[in-house]
Amino acid sequence: MPTKAALAHIPGPPALPLIGHTLTIARDSYGTQQEYIRQYGPVYKTNMLGVWRVNLCGADAMERVLLDRENLFSSEGGWDALKRIYPGGLLLQDFDAHRANRRIMQAAFRASAIRDYRLRMTGAMAELFASWPANQAFDFYAAIKDLTLRLGGAVFMGLPLDGPLAKRVNQAIQDEIRASLAVIRWPIPLTPMWRGVRGRDFLRETFRALIPERRAKGGDDFFSQMCLARDEDGRGWTEDEILNQFNLLIMAAHDTTATALSVMVEALASHPDWQERLISEVAGLGESALDDDALGKMGQTNNVFREALRLVPPVPFIPRQATRDFHWRGYDIPAGTSIALNPGVTMLSPEYFSDPTAFDPDRFAPHRAEDKSHKFAWTPFGGGAHKCIGMHFSTLQVKLFVATLLRKHRVQLAGPAPQWQRMPIPKPKGGLHITLQPL
Repeated sequence: MPTKAALAHIPGPPALPLIGHTLTIARDSYGTQQEYIRQYGPVYKTNMLGVWRVNLCGADAMERVLLDRENLFSSEGGWDALKRIYPGGLLLQDFDAHRANRRIMQAAFRASAIRDYRLRMTGAMAELFASWPANQAFDFYAAIKDLTLRLGGAVFMGLPLDGPLAKRVNQAIQDEIRASLAVIRWPIPLTPMWRGVRGRDFLRETFRALIPERRAKGGDDFFSQMCLARDEDGRGWTEDEILNQFNLLIMAAHDTTATALSVMVEALASHPDWQERLISEVAGLGESALDDDALGKMGQTNNVFREALRLVPPVPFIPRQATRDFHWRGYDIPAGTSIALNPGVTMLSPEYFSDPTAFDPDRFAPHRAEDKSHKFAWTPFGGGAHKCIGMHFSTLQVKLFVATLLRKHRVQLAGPAPQWQRMPIPKPKGGLHITLQPL
C-alpha cells in the first residue's frame, strides 16, 4: 500500500497525527467531501483510520472505475475490512472468479424464483404488519429492521417468522453487521468483532447442516435455490462456497432495504401530496393479489423509491484498490492505492440534478429523466460487473411493502423529521418515530 510520500503529488487537506481526517469525515461525511472537492478538485487524498485513500469524484470517475475495462480496480482489496466476517462473498471477488460465481448466483434470482419469493413475502409481510400499533407512535426504523430480519428468515432461509432458531439467526446476523463496521479488527473477547466471528461460525454451522436436505428436496427460499444453483455449464458451488456467498447476501439485503424504506416513509410523511399520490396509485390496484402485473403499475412508487435512494443511498461510498499504476485527470496514481468513489455526493450534484437536495420524484419521470444526464449520475446500486445483483428483488420488496402499508394506512411523523447519519451505514439519528392512521 503506497505511503503518504508516494501520494505527495495528490492534493488534500492537512491531516492530524494517527487519526487523520477520520473524525472530520465521520461528523459530516457529505459536507466534508463537498468542501474538499471545492478546495482541491475531483481528485484528492484523505486519511481514514490510518489508511491513505485517493478520492475520485464525479460520474466520469465512477464510469472509469466501475466499468473497469482494464481490470485495474480490485473490489476485494477495497472491501478488505469485510474479509474476516464475509470471506469469499461475491462482493469480495474480482475479475474471472467474480464473473464465474455471479453466473451461478444469477440462477437464484431467475424470474420464476423471484415470483416464488414474492408469494412468500406477501404473506409474511401482512402477518408482520399486524403486530404494528395503530394511532400510536413507534420507532419505524427499529421496526423495519426487525421486519426485514424476520422476512429474511422466511424468504432467504425458509425459516418460520418466529421461533428460537429464527431469533438466534437474526441475532447472529446483527452481530456480524456490527463487527463489519468495528474499528477493532481482531476478535478480542467481548468486542463487536469477537461477537461477529461467533455469529459467523454459528450461521455457517447452522446452514451447513441444512445443505444436504435442501439439495435433495429444494425449496422456494434463497438458500435452497443457492444450494441448487448452476451456471450454463452446469457448475454449482461447494458447501463452503454456498456458505460464503449466502452469508454476505443476507447482510447486504438487510440493512440496505431497511435504510431505503425508512427514507421513503419519512419522505411520504413529510410530503403529504406525494403520500396521497401513492395511496391513490395503490387503491387503483384494487384488492386483488399483488402479482407482477399489479406491481408493474406502481410507476410513481418506483420514482419515490429512486428518489429516496438518490437522497440517502445505503452505500454512499464505494472502495476499490488499484492493481496497477494508472492515470486519471492529470495524476499518476500508483499500484496498491486505496480508491474511494462518491456516489452519494455525486447524486446531490447540481451538475446532474436540478435543486438536488429537494425531494422531487418527478425528476425520474420520462419527460425529465434527470438520472439519464450521465449513465453514472444515479448509481445507488453501483455499476459495472459488481452492480447489485439483487436490484430487481429490492425493488419488488419495496413495492410490496408500500402497497401492503398504504392499502390500509396513512403515515404521519410523530415529532420532527430526523437528521440522517450518513456513515458507515445510513440511519436516522434517534430513530424515525411515526404514527400509522387507518384509512
